[in-house]
Amino acid sequence: MSWFLAFAGFALLIILHEFGHFAAAKLTGMRVERFALFFPPLILKWKPKNSETTYGIGAIPLGGYVKITGMTAAEELPEDVAYRAYHRQKPWKRIVVIAAGPAMNVLVAFLIFFALFLAQGKVTVTPVSKVAKAELVAPAKGVLQPGDKIVSVDGVSGSPDRIRKQISTHRCAGAVSDGCQATTAATITVQRNGRTLTFHLKPRYDASQKLMRIGFAYDQVQHAHPLGVGGAAKESVNAMWFVTSRTFSALARIFTPEGRKQISGVVGSYETTRQAFTLNTETALRILAIISLSLAIVNLFPFLPLDGGHIFWAVAEKVRGRAIPFRVIERASIVGFVLIMFLFVIGLSNDIGRLTSGEGFHLR
Repeated sequence: MSWFLAFAGFALLIILHEFGHFAAAKLTGMRVERFALFFPPLILKWKPKNSETTYGIGAIPLGGYVKITGMTAAEELPEDVAYRAYHRQKPWKRIVVIAAGPAMNVLVAFLIFFALFLAQGKVTVTPVSKVAKAELVAPAKGVLQPGDKIVSVDGVSGSPDRIRKQISTHRCAGAVSDGCQATTAATITVQRNGRTLTFHLKPRYDASQKLMRIGFAYDQVQHAHPLGVGGAAKESVNAMWFVTSRTFSALARIFTPEGRKQISGVVGSYETTRQAFTLNTETALRILAIISLSLAIVNLFPFLPLDGGHIFWAVAEKVRGRAIPFRVIERASIVGFVLIMFLFVIGLSNDIGRLTSGEGFHLR
């Protein structure tokens, strides 16, 4: 079932994106020749009576498209339809039609976040002094158990932050390195099934966290704070801004080895969504919202054939006061094509590597 739900989610994002272009083109008087889900060859198509638009479903489930008459100035068109061609429209109309696709993705992301915040409120997480069910690592592995209540460390009790500070007072000998063991043992007192137990464990240095650790995670308690319509809208905007800033940050690192490793493609996005559906619907919806917003952001980059490229040249024409020669646009589009292929190859390579190595796609 998770495979179908993930596929349906992606298909819906595609349909809504293309519907944005479709609806805007119709509203601005442009001629829409075809509206299709997935890429050709078409396995199913129909044309309603008195309609100029053919609707269809393609055989290759990798996208979708709207074919608007005259997307390039090189097309030869009969005069009875040429006046409604895309390239003959005013720049503002072209901008509206092209921007409507990403705008639909932004709207979808907002509505999903809004519905979740309105239904569940804002969730905050507070750590409590109990060992979580997460996997224990050395030296706690085989000693502490999930559910143990941490009473004190070296006689020091209090909040998880205070306990962490006490654990960090134990130091490695010489230079600190990942996994090095403290020279002294911490005395851990816990309550387990009504009994008080004491253990002596030497903390180890965790370079990723930059602190000494016993090898367990604290359990957490979630608190839901109800939100009204205004509060849900505000939190939705904040969530979208967070996703936007992280997306730009990730794209800015594509020319570094570590940054390229973080990029995921269609396969990774689909598999992550599928895994999310195996957890719960809320997680899956959040991931779909993130993907929808990320698609809008990437699509608005000013390179053809991305939507942002069409908007860029329409704005350039408006500023210039006359049409940009098609040969100039055609040459410039090579840059955009190379960039898209670059991202596609990196994302697909990373996805294949994660699948073949057994690393997989981890949800947090």
